[in-house]
Amino acid sequence: MAVKIRLLRMGKIRNPQYRIVVADSRTKRDGRAIEYVGIYQPKHDPSVIEVKSERVQYWLSVGAQPSEAVQRILEKTGDWQQFKGLPAPPPLLVAPEKANRQAAYEAEAKAAAGVADTPAKAQTPKKSKADKPADGKTPAAPEVAADRPTDTKAVDPAEPTREAVAEDAKDPAGAGADAS
Repeated sequence: MAVKIRLLRMGKIRNPQYRIVVADSRTKRDGRAIEYVGIYQPKHDPSVIEVKSERVQYWLSVGAQPSEAVQRILEKTGDWQQFKGLPAPPPLLVAPEKANRQAAYEAEAKAAAGVADTPAKAQTPKKSKADKPADGKTPAAPEVAADRPTDTKAVDPAEPTREAVAEDAKDPAGAGADAS
């Protein structure tokens, strides 16, 4: 039986993708294969070429004949030179690593959160020179309570005050209340 290493076409119209296969020479181009030994995708930049070198070397050693296209691919990967005992070819071009999409998303989210914080900080009023005392020192604590409007909410006597809630948070068992 004559065995060939050839390309099996896959993919869509105008977007070919090939598998490098070992097949009987009498079978159809896209017919049954004995073994799949690699892939070739010529439309990518640079072309994707993946070959199982050990299996290709085995099939070449037992007499399988590569087609012209497969021989050119094997020359680019260095498998043909290894089989023939020739010097290795220059290394193939490798596509750059794809950016991590999750990391890019997180960076954008942080940037957006930083942008959201910036307007809030920008809205705070700046102190003018008139607010500073003549001696150049900053005043101690300004009277803020006088500037605030009074709270017109009715106080519910059954509702606990903030101080009572804070004391309960400090002493959840209520031991402090029994001690007094």
